[in-house]
Amino acid sequence: MRAVVRREKRLVCTEIADPEPGPGQVLARTLACGVCGSDLHALHSFEHMLELGRRTGAAVSVDPEKDIVFGHEFCAEILDHGPSTERRLKPGTRVVTIPMNMGPLGMETVGYSNRFPGGFAERMVLTEAMLLPVPNGLPDEQAAMTEPFAVGEHAVAQSAAGPDAAHLVIGCGPVGLAVIAALKRRGLGPVVAADFSPARRRVAEALGADRVIDPAADSPYAGWSALGVPATASERFMAQMSGQPGKRAVIFECVGVPGVLQQIIDGAPVGAQVVVAGVCMAPDRIEPSLCINKQLEFRFVLGYTPDEFAGTLRAIAEGEIDVRPVLSETVGLDGVAAAFQALAEPESRCKVVVDPRR
Repeated sequence: MRAVVRREKRLVCTEIADPEPGPGQVLARTLACGVCGSDLHALHSFEHMLELGRRTGAAVSVDPEKDIVFGHEFCAEILDHGPSTERRLKPGTRVVTIPMNMGPLGMETVGYSNRFPGGFAERMVLTEAMLLPVPNGLPDEQAAMTEPFAVGEHAVAQSAAGPDAAHLVIGCGPVGLAVIAALKRRGLGPVVAADFSPARRRVAEALGADRVIDPAADSPYAGWSALGVPATASERFMAQMSGQPGKRAVIFECVGVPGVLQQIIDGAPVGAQVVVAGVCMAPDRIEPSLCINKQLEFRFVLGYTPDEFAGTLRAIAEGEIDVRPVLSETVGLDGVAAAFQALAEPESRCKVVVDPRR
């Protein structure tokens, strides 16, 4: 089959062996697969990503020196069933799933495995028990957004977001946009979004952000009082004494670049919660004393639960989340390498989807 493989830190469109489903697995045809920011990191820094995984105690079975087929944000069509399957979904059923398979060396991530190619290939092997049928005739590209939007759902679910909070999203890449969608799905506001890119600010507005800010022109942290948030310890004390404590700031860091956390610490009001969803791959520096003086709370989040993944699919299919504004372009396998290069400059693109049938 045709696939795009990572080979010597380059993307090569080539022919590889067809995958064969094992016990409890199905063979599926890829219909659409999003390019994730993690894929962009992994192209050049996969070895570092694996080392960080080892330091968390995770079992690492992938060899970065061997071919890897990226792609974990996908919608696929069942072609056939492997041995020991229930066959509860017929061939031809369109599905999405959490991209995990049980392999000979334990659980592996589809798209970051030597054994289980991801969605930048014509066919994949998936775990039958985790398949979710795509409902309501949802188009392939929109169904493939279940995985990245579930990341935003999880970040919000793990936060103190609510009617008594003011919400600030720093960075309107795919993660930040997914956070905005999850906040607005709950009917929450105000939601302020900040990004240097005019294109991404427009998408944030389309997803429901109440205010968008260009950090080159205005500070995202200058308007706490207008949002009903006491900014200093004295303001907070006076608000509490009056019996009207005001709103709490919940700040979502969705950039993942060194220095951003310290900028947030400098600009955050007293008592704020900082939810770190951006994946910074390099060491960073912060001033803990300032965090203590402001009594800041930090929450680091990753991924999603099975229920959050399934709930995100339902929300997209039922129109509670409109993922269409994030979809920038669809390319075939021959266009994947160029798409990776283009996404390094995000001004004109937000989410590129790969369709191997093109």
